[in-house]
Amino acid sequence: MIGLFLGEKDLPIQILKKIESKKLNYFIIDLTKNNKFKKKKNSFFINIGKFGEILRIINSKKCKKVIFAGNIIKPKISKLKLDLKGLFYIPRIVKASKLGDAAILKVLIKILSENKIKVIKLNTYNPELTLKKGIYTKIKPNFLEKKEIYKGVNTLKKTNSYDHTQAVIIRDNKVISRETRKGTKEMIKSIPKSKIKKGILIKLPKVKQDLRVDLPTIGIDTFKDCNKVGIKGIVVKGNQNILLNKELSIKYANQNKLFLVAI
Repeated sequence: MIGLFLGEKDLPIQILKKIESKKLNYFIIDLTKNNKFKKKKNSFFINIGKFGEILRIINSKKCKKVIFAGNIIKPKISKLKLDLKGLFYIPRIVKASKLGDAAILKVLIKILSENKIKVIKLNTYNPELTLKKGIYTKIKPNFLEKKEIYKGVNTLKKTNSYDHTQAVIIRDNKVISRETRKGTKEMIKSIPKSKIKKGILIKLPKVKQDLRVDLPTIGIDTFKDCNKVGIKGIVVKGNQNILLNKELSIKYANQNKLFLVAI
């Protein structure tokens, strides 16, 4: 029995499809805003303030392994309905919430570990969602573009592990934008086309990021957003970034002369 802590966006759906195709026994702790998985018979719509109830469900299923997938929206602590376990753990969650979503996830993982429940990598059953190191498109970065990529990667290595920067855009060997909590899509939209054209999007895990639960993700929409503004290539981390709609994304990149590199 595998427990699935599922949040927003498309990644949880991909994870769930694979679990179902393998006919594995599972249950869902639905952490979405609007009970996204309510049609699944073994789904529980519950907030993290009721940690006693969450642990009761996990133990009743004799579950020792869980997966976190999708965006888990930072809760409004004042509106959480708490049970006794929730009251016990909430000070740690409040403290973590001040540092951001990644910190909340780390605290949740530690609490589960204290209760002898192991959090496993979100792509454990979906290894096809990550890319091995290599160039995946007909277009390849040239020598100068490789130097730009190197600079962008070094910039990301210097970011704080608790901030929201998983991506930067580099152009003419200068970092012209950094991702904020609004995400990669909004970062791309916020830059004038004249400034971003011929830039490179580099999206990698943050320093000390917990790769079990928080792999940076791109998909076909990312490629379309990049193409609209004239970005010439995307760089991800081999075996650590999630690529949704892989075949469609690579086909689109080839058709529109973008490069895709996993370093």
